[in-house]
Amino acid sequence: MKKGLVVYKIYKALSYGLSPLIRLHLRWRRFRGLEHPRRWPERLGHPSQPRRPGQLVWFHAVSLGEGMIAIPVIKHCIQKRPNLNVLMTITTMSAFEVLSNWLPSEIILQFSPIDTPASIHSFLHYWKPNAIVLMESELWPNLIMDASKNGITLALLNARISEKSFKVWSGPVLLPLISLMLSKFSLIVPLSTEQGIRFQLLQAPPCIINFSGDLKYVIEDFGVNERSRKSIDNLRLQLAQKQVWMASSIHRGEEEIILGVHIVLMQLQPNIMTIIVPRHPQQGREIAKKLEKEGQNVVLRSQHEKFKPGTNIYVVDTLGELRHLYSLTPIAVVGGSFLPGLSGHNISEAAASGCAILTGCHVGHFSHMVLEMQRSNPLSVLQVGKTSLLLVSGKLELEKALIKLFTNATLLEAHRRAAKEAFRSLSSDIVAEIWSLLNFHIFSRLSAEETKTA
Repeated sequence: MKKGLVVYKIYKALSYGLSPLIRLHLRWRRFRGLEHPRRWPERLGHPSQPRRPGQLVWFHAVSLGEGMIAIPVIKHCIQKRPNLNVLMTITTMSAFEVLSNWLPSEIILQFSPIDTPASIHSFLHYWKPNAIVLMESELWPNLIMDASKNGITLALLNARISEKSFKVWSGPVLLPLISLMLSKFSLIVPLSTEQGIRFQLLQAPPCIINFSGDLKYVIEDFGVNERSRKSIDNLRLQLAQKQVWMASSIHRGEEEIILGVHIVLMQLQPNIMTIIVPRHPQQGREIAKKLEKEGQNVVLRSQHEKFKPGTNIYVVDTLGELRHLYSLTPIAVVGGSFLPGLSGHNISEAAASGCAILTGCHVGHFSHMVLEMQRSNPLSVLQVGKTSLLLVSGKLELEKALIKLFTNATLLEAHRRAAKEAFRSLSSDIVAEIWSLLNFHIFSRLSAEETKTA
């Protein structure tokens, strides 16, 4: 512990000394449109909304994915404790744009403070949370140590540490620091057994590690606004006579693989429609522009245009609609998995919609989800490109797999049913189990504190 404190003091001094540069970096990000033009001071711990009286729990997520899996837990907590104040923080603009429209009005949404002593102190001093629930891998030394010093209960949900981060944290220099940080938590809920072992190897107290299942299996139905609903219904009608497949969460470089497969499928199935959903909207616009220059007949979702004769590629450049778009296609190829260095994406939304799921082999921390679903039903997820050079073998395997699905209706239906059944078996009761753990480790303490002050 002493060595951990020494390392922490060094980190704190460095983060304090670098604070002016970090502020300049924030301003640069704001200039580039990566920070909110008006609310970016929240990143320095300056609030933009009032702190309501009563107990407050702070849920922190980084991006849209982590934010979305936190919402079912937050709603359940509010249902069980109606007087509870909930503050939710996120980091990315994409998460803010979507969640600010979806969150119930009683949840306060702010941008998260950067991990400098001044920002964290300002944030905690103003909001005075009674407990902090961090999502996935948000382990920041100043935040954790300052919260512990102020007697704030800490929990980590859907906890994970990537293989790369594990190697860094488990080294002789940082292991004392991470061990010290993890000792400050009252509850750690890993998303898999493998992750639980990693936390134990990083010297987290075994008594605080509990399992409940992966929150990414919990699909919250946020619904869509009237315009989006009509747009999706109209799109469904236009796709009714097409052979549809969708490539979702595509990263830069992967579109070349998808478009190469599209050309092959067009030769065999002239009635094909390929829906491409890039990871970032701007990437979608770039793909559409490139294809138009090549003479392709492309429709961009944000333009709300109808298909023209010969349209066979639909590019989605909007946010927050993916789970609804999955309902339009019988086949989902989930990206972020076809090139080395990528780490996969959530496949549960496609499974919940009953899509036949295909993915590449570079799935990172989503490997446990792929394996769990395959154990539940071997047909639920098909991985391609495992054996040799991806751009050659993987692309050919993807082509062959899609051709089989398009030409064998019985096989396609078997894959779709398998995905949905695997999802149902793996998603049941997760939120209820999370609530039981939170209630025992956090809310029972809050109730005791409330009774003392009454």
